[in-house]
Amino acid sequence: MILNGTDQSLFNEISKLATEQRNPRSTDIDNASAIEILRIINEEDKTVPMAVELEIPWIAKAVEAVVKALKSGGRLLYFGAGTSGRLGVVDASECPPTFGTPYGMIEGYIAGGVEAMFRAQEGAEDFEENGAKDVIKAGVTAKDVVCGIAASRRTPYVIGAVKKAKELGATTVYITCTPREAFNIPEVDIPICPYVGPEVVMGSTRMKSGTAQKLVLNMLTTTSLVRMGKTYENMMIDLQMTNKKLVERAKRIVMTITGVSYDEATEYLTEADGHVKTALVMIKANVTADEARKRLEKTEGFVRKAINLVDY
Repeated sequence: MILNGTDQSLFNEISKLATEQRNPRSTDIDNASAIEILRIINEEDKTVPMAVELEIPWIAKAVEAVVKALKSGGRLLYFGAGTSGRLGVVDASECPPTFGTPYGMIEGYIAGGVEAMFRAQEGAEDFEENGAKDVIKAGVTAKDVVCGIAASRRTPYVIGAVKKAKELGATTVYITCTPREAFNIPEVDIPICPYVGPEVVMGSTRMKSGTAQKLVLNMLTTTSLVRMGKTYENMMIDLQMTNKKLVERAKRIVMTITGVSYDEATEYLTEADGHVKTALVMIKANVTADEARKRLEKTEGFVRKAINLVDY
């Protein structure tokens, strides 16, 4: 516990943060029944998607930057602390099994390292140099997009990461739940500011702020990877068959899109070395596995284009 010394300027800064204000609609929750508390929380949660909706133009700018980076051999790297850091790590870790992205293309870094995913390492977020060091360790270059995540906007670790990334030439994004007019980090190219208002429990940003950040991260990676040909219609087709569930899901996807039987889907996937995209092009274009692979390479992985490709 850190109690020695005082920092009046930090106290004043924190006191003014939007994420540290009291919510007038929840002041009596300590005297409410369980169902009343749940209804208060639920009503507050309903405001989150509307706050995110207002930020769609900025999220779209971030998507454009991410697609450009990933197509050019760059990466999307998240840097956050506490709940924000964990959300970034989770979003990054879900991209390879869901969309077949190579490990390392999208990564999450949290103040305090891996241990902080499971047990709070609160002091690790207090120093900008910690964020800068992690950016250097990650080997950030001008090809990358670095996305800071901090509900309060002020987290030193995240600010340090973004400043160092900008210095190295990376495109910088920042997701925060404070009003846009209060955003004042010049090193950020694309600020995304879903303002959700005071939390039900003052300062507990794992609640509405965490939900808003999760929604933005879902939108950012999903939209970017759809724009890179990772889906056919609204089905994921670049998943990795790393467990039994995903193996059967791959078969169902092939069956749903092409109309083949379960056994036929199994045969095509086997011939395609488990690659769903290749199997789909084989069936829909009536071509061999080798020809399907060539078509996909020519069309940068877009299945619709590969199926309809002529004179490739």
